[in-house]
Amino acid sequence: METGQLPGVRQLRYSPAPGAGFGVEVLGFERLRQMDPGRRRTRPQRPDFHVLALVRSGAGRHTADFIDHALHEGSVVWIRPGVVHRWTDVDDLDGPLVLFEQGFMPAGPAAQAAADVFAPACWQLDGSAWDLSVRAADHLAYEHASAVADPRLGSSPVLAHLLAALALRVLPARPGTSAAAEDRTVFRRYRAAVERHFTRWHHVADYARALGYGVRTLTRATRETAGVGAKQFLDQRILLEAKRLLAHTDLSVARCAERLGFDDAANFSTFFQRQEGLSPSRWRSARSGR
Repeated sequence: METGQLPGVRQLRYSPAPGAGFGVEVLGFERLRQMDPGRRRTRPQRPDFHVLALVRSGAGRHTADFIDHALHEGSVVWIRPGVVHRWTDVDDLDGPLVLFEQGFMPAGPAAQAAADVFAPACWQLDGSAWDLSVRAADHLAYEHASAVADPRLGSSPVLAHLLAALALRVLPARPGTSAAAEDRTVFRRYRAAVERHFTRWHHVADYARALGYGVRTLTRATRETAGVGAKQFLDQRILLEAKRLLAHTDLSVARCAERLGFDDAANFSTFFQRQEGLSPSRWRSARSGR
């Protein structure tokens, strides 16, 4: 996927501290504040890695892709690669902050959850779910600290599996799905293809041909697994990137349309108006307060 850079957004690359190059790093909010005396964390940033945080204590705020979240004890924040976010106010927060590379977790349900581009960025846990999540985070932090202190003890597979256990512990409770295993497999392939090609392919039929499925198969699998049809899923992904471009760049509407693979600005405006109820220009003005 090539969507171009967002000039108004700080692009963050995964760069672990010396001696901590295991694909995962465990910090904390206190360490984040120490590393960022200029408070760049309060401005929009877009990491190419995952950020998973648990709030043990304190109160603050976080913003991810135009949604503001209040943070307090029991809050979980999971920022996936490509999400534009900012730590609006974390001056009073304490808790672990886990950074890890895309694809670091072993294949399985945790890795599948990590690939969900429409998953929530913040939610609340309590009771035993919270206690077990904190224990999982502490275990990962202890293992990571031991590996940094003595590289002979370092084991990326161990860290990857502990991270997967933490990810599964913190996931919010979701209603059981009746989707069959085959539908889940089809949807995962479709979701990955959308992420690669949504700036060029705007029709479900394009993905059906590339993946070797029928349009009806993709539609059924996406609805059973994600709760929306294949076309709506694709449109939501295009709309999200359109909002990022409009909010975080000075590109004209025509240039945004070009970046997103529309033939002309009129078609892009029609798409945006249909999805959001406002034209791109009016949405941008409303976001900027002009």
